[in-house]
Amino acid sequence: MNKTKPSVIDLFCGCGGFSLGAELAGFRSLVAIDIEPTLQSSFGKNFPSSKPLEADVSGINRADWSLLIGDKRPDGIIGGPPCQGFSRIGKRSKDDPRNTLIHHFYRHVNLLQPKFFVMENVEGLLDEENIGVLQTAIESVSHKYTVLGPFVINAADFGAATNRRRALVVGYDPTELTLEQRLFDQVAIERKATVRDAISDLPAPVPRNPRDKSDFGWANYKLDPISSVLEYAKSLRQPPPDGLGWSHAIERLSSGTVSGMFETRHTAEVANRYRSIPNGTSDRVSKSYRLSWDGQCPTIRAGTGSEKGSFQAVRPLHPSEPRVITVREAARMQAFPDWFIFHPTVWHSFRMIGNSVSPSVSFGILSTILKSLGHNESTTDQLVRRAA
Repeated sequence: MNKTKPSVIDLFCGCGGFSLGAELAGFRSLVAIDIEPTLQSSFGKNFPSSKPLEADVSGINRADWSLLIGDKRPDGIIGGPPCQGFSRIGKRSKDDPRNTLIHHFYRHVNLLQPKFFVMENVEGLLDEENIGVLQTAIESVSHKYTVLGPFVINAADFGAATNRRRALVVGYDPTELTLEQRLFDQVAIERKATVRDAISDLPAPVPRNPRDKSDFGWANYKLDPISSVLEYAKSLRQPPPDGLGWSHAIERLSSGTVSGMFETRHTAEVANRYRSIPNGTSDRVSKSYRLSWDGQCPTIRAGTGSEKGSFQAVRPLHPSEPRVITVREAARMQAFPDWFIFHPTVWHSFRMIGNSVSPSVSFGILSTILKSLGHNESTTDQLVRRAA
């Protein structure tokens, strides 16, 4: 591992979409923290050089940081505090205890004094009834940091094949670097990636062996020559740079096998109904949206954990087959590379993807910050935003 790379700490890391974009941009992940072991379960495999920690961010203090990183000052803090209390989807509540986690993000900025920070959250945080929570949190660091935003970005503008709008706040220490919001606006690509770009090369779903609880849903790529694969997909089929990826997944990838391809079984009645749904419309019963090959995927939703009833989020329908999309197809929409693994259980995998920051967004934002820090080490061939 390159010891000279600037470092980040990822709060509320989940499966690691934010960390992945940071690593590919040229940062190294010092510590990645999440309270839920299931969402973070594959982090150590995908980021073997990092330090994943199962912990409650609200309970970590200065003494804990001393034990975790000594006297090192991280270059950046990144994170997306849980957003269910602010989401425009479902039952949001001002009294949701997760709402206070935004305050703790900024508390750790004050504790660790990084050169910059980037916080991501749902657009609903900017609504009139919620914005005061964010403004109060920002005020707690405004004595030291110049703050850009909140401003809204769309993952589609950063190369992902999904319309996923999110609020960002970027702060920087003006004695260390200079940033302007227009620099992030300039990252946007001209051509939007489509569903066809993202998933047309993927194999058909495979059945699950119920006796094998550790299977990640491996399936062989189609036999089409790689030269026929569209650039978006081709970039995501590349092996990871040194220091990233699970060795087993890398080996499987090199032999032409990809994970996340378990089928979801539908009854004949449901399959027939899905078959009749026109592209670009939703099923009246399940509310599942039928994708279009030349369109983009709507925001992948996360569903809820066991503490909130274990509800499965509505999944989009494949554009030409009578079924919901697979884990890998969802991951491709978000611009996760094929070497990146999630969870053997489909439901948990969709929660990981739905909760994550798109790596293409993280890559674009943090590549821009890296240049302002005087570095230019991004691994641009590892994400689609340069190839789409």
